Amino acid sequence: MKVATAAYNLSWLDSWAQYEDKLDRWVAEAAGQGAELLVFPEYGAMELSTLDGVEMAGDLERSIHSVSDRMGDVQTLHCHLAKTYNTYILGASAPVVEGHGRPVNRAAFYAPDGRCDHQDKQIMTRFEREDWDIAPGGPLKLFDTALGRIGVLICYDSEFPLLGRALSEADLILVPSCTEALSGYWRVRIGAMSRALENQCVTVMASLVGNNDWSEAVDMNTGMGGIFGPPDKGFPATGVLAEGTLNQPGWTYAEIDLSAIAEVRADGRVLNRTHWEEQGPRVESVTISAL
Repeated sequence: MKVATAAYNLSWLDSWAQYEDKLDRWVAEAAGQGAELLVFPEYGAMELSTLDGVEMAGDLERSIHSVSDRMGDVQTLHCHLAKTYNTYILGASAPVVEGHGRPVNRAAFYAPDGRCDHQDKQIMTRFEREDWDIAPGGPLKLFDTALGRIGVLICYDSEFPLLGRALSEADLILVPSCTEALSGYWRVRIGAMSRALENQCVTVMASLVGNNDWSEAVDMNTGMGGIFGPPDKGFPATGVLAEGTLNQPGWTYAEIDLSAIAEVRADGRVLNRTHWEEQGPRVESVTISAL
């Protein structure tokens, strides 16, 4: 299969039609290159808050509700795009309010046959929990698709090995991210590459890029697209299948062979995924006495 992952820049939107046109251009470009799976980044939906004006977009709490209120229309649009271009799409994540609780950070996954589901972020960053009050969402999911088994670890979640291990049956793990600084980008990238090593699978990282002075939540963003595998036979020695250009908007593409994933899991030079259980407790506390 061919995968496309986005370095996505937010726009100031004056109309819903402008958003529809933008998404159509992005999806049409990737589909035109033969991509069967498209990955957009974390919090890429925050540009929808600009439809309610600068005061709404610039307010942390009000921008949540501005975006959340439009997610029904966003779902309709993405279902149409997935069907029209015959692609799977992981849409840009958004803060979503359900009932009377706090919002969750949710990325929706769309299939070309019109079906859709979602993945919520599990562990919040300090900004999300201390300033924005975003809550953890529902459990991790494994999506069975015609392209293989696919899991999603949203940004910070990719930095936790046990979350990655919970998705050890996935052929691909998608990592939509939003990172302010270069150090944040590299934390997520190292996490994504580590999960590919441990699970002997492919991870696909998308990034938000560009500066937006109208928002306190997504004002500065650093990153690029990247697609990673285990540095083992059938994969590049670096583990990097493809990477974009830092902070340059656009798609990054890679061809992925599911048989290579199956082969490295069965007969790789190392078998990290198989040997995971050998990490049982083995540390003891030792006091060294003075001579």
